Amino acid sequence: MSSSVPAIEAEALVKIYHENSAHPVRALDELSLQVRQGEIFGLLGQNGAGKTTFLRVLTTLTRATAGHARLLGLDVARKGLEVRQRICAVLQENAVELFLSVEDNLQTYGRFHSLRRGEISRRSDQVIEQFGLGSNRKQKVIDLSGGLKRRLQVAKVLMVDKPVVFLDEATTGMDPISKRATLDTLREQARQGRTILLTTHILEEAEELCDRIAIIDRGRLVAVGDPNSIKSYGSAAVDIRVTYGALPQEAIARLSRFPHTRLEQRHTTLEICIDANRVSPFDVLAEIAKIGSVVSFEVSSGTLEDAFVELLGKGRRERSGDQ
Repeated sequence: MSSSVPAIEAEALVKIYHENSAHPVRALDELSLQVRQGEIFGLLGQNGAGKTTFLRVLTTLTRATAGHARLLGLDVARKGLEVRQRICAVLQENAVELFLSVEDNLQTYGRFHSLRRGEISRRSDQVIEQFGLGSNRKQKVIDLSGGLKRRLQVAKVLMVDKPVVFLDEATTGMDPISKRATLDTLREQARQGRTILLTTHILEEAEELCDRIAIIDRGRLVAVGDPNSIKSYGSAAVDIRVTYGALPQEAIARLSRFPHTRLEQRHTTLEICIDANRVSPFDVLAEIAKIGSVVSFEVSSGTLEDAFVELLGKGRRERSGDQ
């Protein structure tokens, strides 16, 4: 397969759900995007944005109402078998056999994909080590924590050499060490040429891991690009973090008067994100100094989260103007 062929290509995808609803739900609304071979591509959006529906269309579990989707040049609607032979997926449901052991789950999965016995043993040992499941090897899955079940599910799909991997909230429930090991493994898989499409609510994870990111809202594409270019959409966002010796009672009320997208309190520390196009950071800092005794403060440019909030807000404002 030529590397010039996109790993994933969607053209004006529409998916409308009619079941169990008085009004049809438009989960995908003429969504178009491309994912290059060998990249880690992040799909971000709020709950109900259409992320899981998009993955279900690409993995042949759901048919689009309109539009086209192709995987490695294959139409997912017309070439479903060929598409499924080239993918592996971790969707939101835990696809593991609860009454089999960790090792038996992996070996059964290997046999399902027609791996030879020696290869199954080698690969199951490899992913057990990669995902830190050695002490759970003989344990039944039903007795594992939610995070370990999720870790096993990711280990299963990486046991087989499929060119395209779909991960829907794959690190949900994992502890920080497990999550770090999983992200490191995904990077290594991408270096070996596999394409990884993932959804996540953890924006720091997407920023750290992904080559490119797409943000979708209500089934529409809002923005796409590398993490730095996405962050530039929120370039007017400024984060101010201030720590007081003792937090004055009126601090939050006084800072909330400034236009902001985020205002949070952690003990004696306040964090506020402002739009520098609407209010000067110096005005905010001057107010901060008046409120109480400042121990420290920090001013920084906006994060991916700030850009995410700004883009979703902008998109919805534009839609309201259209109607």
